[in-house]
Amino acid sequence: MEVVNTIGRRKTSVARVYLTAGKGAITVNHRDIKVYFPSEILQTIINQPMTAVSVLGNYDVKANIKGGGTTGQAEALRMAIARALCEVNAEFRPALKKEGFLTRDPRMVERKKYGRRKARRRFQFSKR
Repeated sequence: MEVVNTIGRRKTSVARVYLTAGKGAITVNHRDIKVYFPSEILQTIINQPMTAVSVLGNYDVKANIKGGGTTGQAEALRMAIARALCEVNAEFRPALKKEGFLTRDPRMVERKKYGRRKARRRFQFSKR
C-alpha cells in the first residue's frame, strides 16, 4: 500500500494526513500523539474513525496541523483520518458516514460587529 494523503478541517484548523500501513503509530507535527494531545478525550476523538471500522493499530498516521485550538485540531485530524480510510477501502465509507466523521462541521466563530462588545453582546445600558 502506498501513502494516502487527505485533508480535514474544523473551525480554523487544517489537518493534512499521510496514512500508511504499519503498527498504529500516530505522529502529529513530528511529535507523538500523547505528547501533542495529552488529554485522553482528544486522543479518543482522534482514534474514533479507526475504532468504528475496527482497524485500530493497522495504519501509521503522520499529520501536519495548523491553526485553531486543541479541540478544533483534534476534530480536523479525525476528519482527515476518516477520509483517508475511505480512500484505502471503500467499504468503510457507510460506517464512517453513519457516525458523521465525513461531514465538515460548518460552525465558525461569528465576527465582532461595531458598536458591540462582542459578536452579539451589547455594552451595558445605563438609564441615568
